[in-house]
Amino acid sequence: MASQVKRRYDASGRRQAAQANRRAILDAARELFTTRGYAATTMSDIAERAGVALDTVYAAVGRKPAVFLELVETALSGTDQVVPARQREYVRAIRAEPDARHKLEIYARAIGDIHGRLAPLLRVAQTATHPEVREVWQNIARRRAANMRELAQELAATGQLRPELGLDEIADIIWATNSPEFHCLLVEDRGWSPERFTTWLADTWHRLLLA
Repeated sequence: MASQVKRRYDASGRRQAAQANRRAILDAARELFTTRGYAATTMSDIAERAGVALDTVYAAVGRKPAVFLELVETALSGTDQVVPARQREYVRAIRAEPDARHKLEIYARAIGDIHGRLAPLLRVAQTATHPEVREVWQNIARRRAANMRELAQELAATGQLRPELGLDEIADIIWATNSPEFHCLLVEDRGWSPERFTTWLADTWHRLLLA
């Protein structure tokens, strides 16, 4: 019995150590990518900054494009783990809310939080010439467009949207205005506060979409 307890304890310790290593790797990669740039950051740099062996970086996360993708995914989820869109708390709150206006307000607040984390990675993607970085960003944009189609259906089901708007147009309007590029234009380039951006975004969607 004692040996069984010890084995369970050891397994838990290994999992905790692996999680701690993964967090350290992602923290190091985020800092280095956003300060040095993607091209100038090597995997050895990430390992050294994280305080782990190079093999540990590859085993815990993967090659450099996978590290960048993991940073984007965790910025989207707001946690240390990748969380599918439908399982995120704000998505569940949107689906549970019957009123279109409130759905849009929930989503605007979520976008403000997400882009506070995602904007620095956008700058990395914009300055990187590596095709794997562009591919990661393009794939995220395509996935976001598909998610906006689902949100458009959710909103349309309330019967509270402008009747002349089709689902594709609703989805495209939200997709364009909720982009990290749009956030950076107003918050970083024009100096808007995150709170002002969030309020403006919700109000803009109300004006454009609601009957």
